[in-house]
Amino acid sequence: MYVINTMRAYIYNNFVRNLHTFFNKNEIMFVIKNPHDKMYDIKSKIKIVPEKETSCKRGGDYCIEFYSEEKGNYLRNIGYIGEQIDLWLAEKNIGALWFGIGKPDEKNFHELKFIIMISIAKMPEYMFRKDMFKSKRKPLEEIWTGDTISGQKFSVAEIVRFAPSACNTQPWMVENTGSEISIYRYKKPGKRGIMPADKVRYYNRIDIGIFMFFLEVCLEQTGYTFKGTQFFEEEPDSVEKVLVAKYEYFTKAPCS
Repeated sequence: MYVINTMRAYIYNNFVRNLHTFFNKNEIMFVIKNPHDKMYDIKSKIKIVPEKETSCKRGGDYCIEFYSEEKGNYLRNIGYIGEQIDLWLAEKNIGALWFGIGKPDEKNFHELKFIIMISIAKMPEYMFRKDMFKSKRKPLEEIWTGDTISGQKFSVAEIVRFAPSACNTQPWMVENTGSEISIYRYKKPGKRGIMPADKVRYYNRIDIGIFMFFLEVCLEQTGYTFKGTQFFEEEPDSVEKVLVAKYEYFTKAPCS
């Protein structure tokens, strides 16, 4: 996987510092300020609590709870914010699990609604997957058409498909014209895994934010700059393929 050399500064300076302190004490509950690098001007809060204070029983030490005001693409925004934290945690040998069906003690926090949580636990390095290509993912040709954007070792398309998603639904399709990437949220009708049919769209909107952060990091690491255009989803749930974003991408100028 691409090594992320520089994570968003606000995440490092605020969330990371507080997380270390939190893991060293047993009786602390932090409220982390909003990450700087989010997609929209949408109010959100992040709260860390012991896992036992939630309905999540996955053997984690703590849960990171995400709260947001309900407007615009707020679910996509939470996915984008949360995946920044998810990837950093993995780098520090802290196991993280997006847990969509978990319930917090507080459904509302600072007048914001609970959206989703991530269960976390400190893990020995050997417990992490050594070969991500053994993960179960859709074939590349099923989710990506057009140029795959070659990198030094792997293409952007090969890596970005490993973004996590609810019940591994992988609700994305990408069309690349060679200079512009179109991203679609794709949903087949019916239930997915343990998710009720009426919740698939909810969690898949979070998944799209996760996928977009993956895509941006992969483009950056492959040497591209980009300009993204986001679209608000107004289509009914019956629509299977919805355009959510377009990215124009450009080769970075060589350093002098």
